[in-house]
Amino acid sequence: MDDDLLDDGGHTYNPNGEHAFPSHRVNEILRYVEDDTEITAYLEAQNVNPVARKGYNDHGATHVNIVKNRALSLFNLLKAGGIGFNGAREQGLEEADEPVIIALAAILHDVGHVVHRHRHPYYSIPIAADILDRILPEFYDIGDHVRVKSEILHAIICHHTPEQPLTREAGVVRVADALDMERGRSRMPYERGGRGIDTLSSQAITNVALRKGETQPVLVEITMSDAAGVYQVDELLKAKLDDSRIEEFIRIVAVNTREDDLLERIEL
Repeated sequence: MDDDLLDDGGHTYNPNGEHAFPSHRVNEILRYVEDDTEITAYLEAQNVNPVARKGYNDHGATHVNIVKNRALSLFNLLKAGGIGFNGAREQGLEEADEPVIIALAAILHDVGHVVHRHRHPYYSIPIAADILDRILPEFYDIGDHVRVKSEILHAIICHHTPEQPLTREAGVVRVADALDMERGRSRMPYERGGRGIDTLSSQAITNVALRKGETQPVLVEITMSDAAGVYQVDELLKAKLDDSRIEEFIRIVAVNTREDDLLERIEL
């Protein structure tokens, strides 16, 4: 992924030199939660139901790290493009809290899988709330703790449900979740060894890159080895992008590298 935003092994947030929006707060919090034993345990436990019992794709630590990194990449590109965020602002919070909301929502968005795959965003809410009630008081007074927590929970519930994101922070998390879609990592369930469209299309995506766009702030470039990958783009990514509050700022281009296919390129 082409991304100037993450360093230190992908654990800290580093806006590029073009824009000076603050990052020290999210870096401090990311360092704090990186070795948190409870979060680490949840990231392991939340993979059991979807992977071991349902035969789905990874929903554990690797997925969470990809979503976090891509969410912060999206945030960085949107900010660099002059796009404002409303979640923290409407709560009376600071600009520095915007990436905090995004990062913590990305880290905790799938913990509800420990209960069940079905309706997991709803199960994520009480579990994440308990974790946030332990972590946030280390960085915020009680008022801001509640406000930041509220925005994180909103982003979590909107990541995989009919609930429409009401903030751009939530929209970023929703779209970033869908961007973990390279070969075998699609957010759409697939049957191991199967030959259905979910399986075939999930194997067709070879790379996803986020870049600064020319006509929109964000360009998402998707490389496919087979035209079946279009199903992933249309059924997964487009569905999550619609009504995300950031759809007008993102251009998606999918390129098919297989020479004998009629479909060479699709653009959203």
